[in-house]
Amino acid sequence: MFILALWLGLFPTDAQSCAACFGASDSQLAKGMNAGIMVLLFFVTVVLSLLSVFFVYLWKRALANQSDLPSDSPTDTPTR
Repeated sequence: MFILALWLGLFPTDAQSCAACFGASDSQLAKGMNAGIMVLLFFVTVVLSLLSVFFVYLWKRALANQSDLPSDSPTDTPTR
């Protein structure tokens, strides 16, 4: 492993990069990679949005049900 790392460090032309890193930004590989990144960002955005909507729903539901709970005041307790 050390010899391989040394070889790649001494001769960097042997280590090839992808189209985005190598500089050919107009190639089909770079366009496909950009489209893939956008699709992944779309799904992450949708999942995080749905998660936040779910927590807002739970918060509103908790506030609505809070008024249904009996209060702790002594006038609300039944007398015998």
